[in-house]
Amino acid sequence: MITGRNATLSIHGEAPVPVAVLTPTHGNDCLDIRTLGGRSGRFAYDSGFESTASCKSKITFIDGEKGELLHYGYPIEQLAEQCDFLEVAYLLKNGELPNAAQKQCFESAIRKQASVHEQMVKFYQGFRRDARPMAVMVGVVGAFSAFHHDAADFSDAERRKLSFLRIVARMPTIVAMAYKYSIGEPFMSPRPDLSYTANFLYMMFGTPRETYRPNPLLVRALDRLFIMHAENGQDAATSTVRMAGSSGANPFACVAAAIACLSGPAHAGASEACLAMLEAIGDVARLAEFVARARNDHDSLRRIGFGHPVYTNFDPRTRLLREVCDALVQELGLENQPLFQVAKALEKTALEDPYFVENKLYPNVDFYSAIVQKALGIPASMFACIFALARTAGWMAQWEEMLGDPEYKIARPRQLYTGVNRRNLPSPA
Repeated sequence: MITGRNATLSIHGEAPVPVAVLTPTHGNDCLDIRTLGGRSGRFAYDSGFESTASCKSKITFIDGEKGELLHYGYPIEQLAEQCDFLEVAYLLKNGELPNAAQKQCFESAIRKQASVHEQMVKFYQGFRRDARPMAVMVGVVGAFSAFHHDAADFSDAERRKLSFLRIVARMPTIVAMAYKYSIGEPFMSPRPDLSYTANFLYMMFGTPRETYRPNPLLVRALDRLFIMHAENGQDAATSTVRMAGSSGANPFACVAAAIACLSGPAHAGASEACLAMLEAIGDVARLAEFVARARNDHDSLRRIGFGHPVYTNFDPRTRLLREVCDALVQELGLENQPLFQVAKALEKTALEDPYFVENKLYPNVDFYSAIVQKALGIPASMFACIFALARTAGWMAQWEEMLGDPEYKIARPRQLYTGVNRRNLPSPA
């Protein structure tokens, strides 16, 4: 980060206020307004924080216009094609990819932490069978701190490392248990002989009645999906982790807060909504009707799964997931099923239709994520849970980075008050 330049805030009739300009490694310069209130008596207003940097971070850089996503400098395309999810998780935590020995040690540590406490198994029985899986996860993850009192002390690196291992290792178990509970099937314990992602598929779809062997292509497809969702900068849920963590809350509480934030339909609900849209279209014969409505800017139709508020021109994750989609559909023989025919035809339209192209309504990561998970047999109610499972690695990396920041302190946003002026109660009679 480069400093030394200044900007000036000028207000008519008042002395100018110098403001330092901070230049990052990549991206836009930032105006350092931390002392603005004390020096000028004024604060900045930025609803949604779209023009405000709330922290310094070395983890992820996004250039939405160029379609660039970097984790510690590595392009997401290279990570997805050459690494597995646990290697990316290691990178997010440590800043470097593991060598062979480090990878083996990390995978071994994750395997050892994959099981949950027996009392935690009983905890699920307190939920209704028809409870939304994300609601279950908020409760279960938040309850982890009741089983690990030592998590409240994260004063040294080893304790923080243990918390990272525990929660990243157990998220597949927690998610799979939430699914099994919802369909009334027995829980499947993690197996030490399976990889992280293969173990998750086993716990999701295995039963005591038969031997379940995860298809390697399906494992790789889901692993790539995990990588796509592992980290994406300061979105609402990640900022929630930092906001909660700034108070000194334990990491399990921070992740539970992030899951609660993620459960909102404006965050991780897009893939589920996208699948519902494809199912509503139902048949390629109805595609023209949908496209006509999509082209009409006055129509109430939501164009879910197209375009992105951050990646305004191109999302690098879409090509990677598109490859996964094509391979899965072919491997599983799904080409002739109506939903996948609709998805393929709609994808072609979005990539070629002038209206979609000119308005940059390309198929986004939610579109492909919905198709990949549908092909894998994951129900739509679990889509946000899969997102949370993968993003936990990024959340924990952000939490730990925040704790190591010398400028770390409790978050205390200001507000622009728009209520009534001061007034007095009537004098007593």
